[in-house]
Amino acid sequence: MKKIILLFIGIIAITIPAMAQAYESTIQYDKKKHTAIAIDYNYSPEAVQNAFVQKMEKLGYKAKEEKGILNKDKGFLVFKNAYVTDVSSDKMDYIVKVERKSRKSGDQAILYMIMNKGDENAMVKMDAYEIGNAKSFLNSMLPDVEAASLELDIKAQQETVAKAEKKLSDLKNDQISLEKKLAENKTGQENTQKDIEAQKQALGILMGKRRSN
Repeated sequence: MKKIILLFIGIIAITIPAMAQAYESTIQYDKKKHTAIAIDYNYSPEAVQNAFVQKMEKLGYKAKEEKGILNKDKGFLVFKNAYVTDVSSDKMDYIVKVERKSRKSGDQAILYMIMNKGDENAMVKMDAYEIGNAKSFLNSMLPDVEAASLELDIKAQQETVAKAEKKLSDLKNDQISLEKKLAENKTGQENTQKDIEAQKQALGILMGKRRSN
């Protein structure tokens, strides 16, 4: 019985750290420090961003991405006037930024979500229940992130297979080319051998015409 309980505790200890939990944080956007909901995922930034974008697209909203070399907000995704019932009954601007957690951790990302009403940060007037909804919304994204990561892995593996298939095709083409050259070389050798024999015969005839002293 004790062993079963210890095993159960061990499983819980392993599982809990793997579950993403959202928390309150801050991030700089539009020259201001904004209160935001953040969450860490043990997946690549690309997978996390793809998951969020796809989730919002299913709700009917497409992102406008901040771009430009001199744009300090580059990389932020803005979903204007989005109605996300899991978070709020009001329409808001959802402003999202996904960053790599550190330079060394390629498979760890942080997602920041700012919620604005007009030009004001909505979190300032949100109560604990609404903020909890926003956190739950991001917490519930883990399966979506896992699915997005799997699709990226599948795409990468497909590209690896395609490269290997192309390499094999090139090698086969090289073999055909080499075999053709070898066949041509063999034919050339045979023809040259025949020519040598003919020239030797001609040489023998000429040498037979020498006058003997």
